[in-house]
Amino acid sequence: MPHHSPMPPVAEPLLGLGFVRGMLAALQAKGADIAPYLQRAGIAADALAQGHHPGVTTGQFIALFYAIALDLQDEGLGMFSRPFKPGSFALVARVGMSAPDLRHALKRMASAANLLQDDLEFALAENRQEAGLRMRWLHGGRLPQSFLLHTLVRVYWRLAVWLTGGALRVSHFSFGMAAPDDVAEYAVAFPVERRYGQAVTGFWFGAGQLQTPVIHDEMAMRAFLSDSFGQIIAPPRVLGQVSQDARNVLLRAYPEWPDVHAVAKQLHMSRATLQRQLAAENSSLQRIKDGLRRDLAISRLSTADTALAAIAADLGFSDSGSFQRAFKQWTGKACGEYRRPR
Repeated sequence: MPHHSPMPPVAEPLLGLGFVRGMLAALQAKGADIAPYLQRAGIAADALAQGHHPGVTTGQFIALFYAIALDLQDEGLGMFSRPFKPGSFALVARVGMSAPDLRHALKRMASAANLLQDDLEFALAENRQEAGLRMRWLHGGRLPQSFLLHTLVRVYWRLAVWLTGGALRVSHFSFGMAAPDDVAEYAVAFPVERRYGQAVTGFWFGAGQLQTPVIHDEMAMRAFLSDSFGQIIAPPRVLGQVSQDARNVLLRAYPEWPDVHAVAKQLHMSRATLQRQLAAENSSLQRIKDGLRRDLAISRLSTADTALAAIAADLGFSDSGSFQRAFKQWTGKACGEYRRPR
């Protein structure tokens, strides 16, 4: 397998600090020290106090999520009344994949989510025209975190989209709360109308889509889960359509790393056409590959004690040294700084 010199990942806009504050909100409400988490993610300790801070990278945002989730052993980041234990999201995703169609997938995922936490009631809602996965907050005297509701809607919506092979088309999102002060920052994460002050929280679509078949592909599920927080928890990367399609081909093939000829074939175009269209989107296959490898590396380093040589091999590097040099170029930090504390 050829090994290329690493290139900087695809250029992405920085994420506003509103997302970072939201992720830390539950910890701060409990008086916890957030400095160690910021340090592990490579975010300056005084960043939250700066009124005009430029923001953080997607990699830093994902690293912050893992730092908190693994320390607390809680994928809910302390926002639920009891921990959403590691592996809970994977369980919900696999329950959904076991269903024959979207209707049954949403019902099964709602039942699983209701068993895993006590603060929201998940259910499939449908009528003749419209259907959706709704979430009803169960604590009248305590308001939910804005970040929590936004994140849950995005998580379950994006999972439903993945389970249907991208076929699901939502019409609007609803939120059982008033619009937050940083509402504008969420526009990039939700591509259609958002309605605040609603009776329930959820995402909604034409009822006829409930019959959409669900993907049943274990290898595809493993690849999805390996990068699920990179795809779902973080707001979406701003990629052109061809770049996104190429990234999906690479993700489905993981841990194999197809070359430009193989990716072009998967996308039913010539190599020259693929390269030309990627260039028009200010991208290249190598840049997309390196961006994906960066996110997968952060995930592996943050969640497991796997040897660097094994991670390097999975990511398509000939040895640990070349992987570590690439990681330093991608993130500005050494691999060890992302390691899960023992």
